[in-house]
Amino acid sequence: MLYRTNPKNQKELSILGYGCLRYTKKGTGIDQSKAEEEMRIAIEHGVNYFDTAYTYGGSEVCLGKFLAKGYRDKVNIATKLPHYYVKETGDLERYFTEQLSRLQTDHIEYYLMHMLNDTDAWERLNKLGLTEWIAEKKRRGQIENIGFSFHGSTDNFLKILDVYDWDFCQIQYNYLDEHSQAGRRGLKRAHEKGMPVIIMEPLRGGRLVQGLPKAAVKLLEKEEPKRSPAEWGLRWLWDQPEVTVVLSGMNDSAQVEENVRIASEAQAGCMSAHDAEVINRLKTEINRCMKVPCTGCSYCMPCPAGVDIPGCFSAYNIRYTDSWYQGMKTYIMCTTLKTNPTNASKCLKCGKCEQHCPQNISIRKELEQVKKHMENPVYHMAKAVSKRIGKC
Repeated sequence: MLYRTNPKNQKELSILGYGCLRYTKKGTGIDQSKAEEEMRIAIEHGVNYFDTAYTYGGSEVCLGKFLAKGYRDKVNIATKLPHYYVKETGDLERYFTEQLSRLQTDHIEYYLMHMLNDTDAWERLNKLGLTEWIAEKKRRGQIENIGFSFHGSTDNFLKILDVYDWDFCQIQYNYLDEHSQAGRRGLKRAHEKGMPVIIMEPLRGGRLVQGLPKAAVKLLEKEEPKRSPAEWGLRWLWDQPEVTVVLSGMNDSAQVEENVRIASEAQAGCMSAHDAEVINRLKTEINRCMKVPCTGCSYCMPCPAGVDIPGCFSAYNIRYTDSWYQGMKTYIMCTTLKTNPTNASKCLKCGKCEQHCPQNISIRKELEQVKKHMENPVYHMAKAVSKRIGKC
């Protein structure tokens, strides 16, 4: 296992992290014994970063039961505060205490604000005393590092980086999202600030493995040495020195063993010029399925009406390059579940954005298509449910 150093505290983190969202299910719960065997293999091969969250059904409890069997001091726990559920100051302590109980621990090494996508949400939390609460938890040793996970536009990510002295961050990043969400620009900026960057969705939830177009699969089959689609995606990430840990939602022993093998070989700079060209051709084949040729450059922003134009187009494209479900999930998470929503239907058709688009995209016309295909009955049902949850 290779490691990279957290520049904030000089501690080593395994470049492969264990994502605890996708444990195998058994009935209505998690298959505890199977999950424990897979986690044991990971730890024995040097994985020392385990990522979970309050809202990952049963995940914190599963991880806590396993670590209590003599593994706690071998790993760093990362879990997340569901800040969107926090309505009053006391909620901060209530959720954190529950998480400690679930995880059977008295401290968390890496604690995140879950899906902190805009500065408005941060300001709301500050009014509830969040920064003072964090300082107290750090003073007591209950939280070692404080960070945030992010799904949104690059511009919003850059703003959030500067609102607080964060210890680390977690972003969605892979070769297809190189210039969307936080993107390479966000990755580099966080690295410049001395922050470890944790990568989630390195293979887009497996879509860059199972969901590749046939032409892309054939392209990789011709390459020597033979590498799986997963290995191509992981090597692309670990080639970049700004990447600290790559999370993988492993739920099969063979998958764990393959990933730890790659994580024992993939140094920064491991990709050759030919490898980089293969990735570019791979992206070309995937992008043939895209509806809008948006690169996520954000030259069209800010939108006077508050539309996250690159975010809307990214989710719309994901619907066709990955799956309907993934596209809808991304659209709802990245545009609607915000303090101030940024979905396509807010477009006023002023045309200001089109004056600055280097791709000459008919943005107003395409946003109409996004609205038509993404803001469907399922979207409105999910929106209504989210509003009800937010009022709880």
